[in-house]
Amino acid sequence: MQSKEEISLKVTKEIVVKFIEMGGVSVNSFEGVWKKVHRTVCDSLKETAPEK
Repeated sequence: MQSKEEISLKVTKEIVVKFIEMGGVSVNSFEGVWKKVHRTVCDSLKETAPEK
């Protein structure tokens, strides 16, 4: 089973890639967007049921 950190990185990558494809993320905004998306994904994982 994958760790929550590994899952959060993969989900963040997929979301940011979609933003890039849609033209919503530039080189200058990448770092800030990555941090915000990653924080949101991590917070969402914390709200889910605990790992078994």
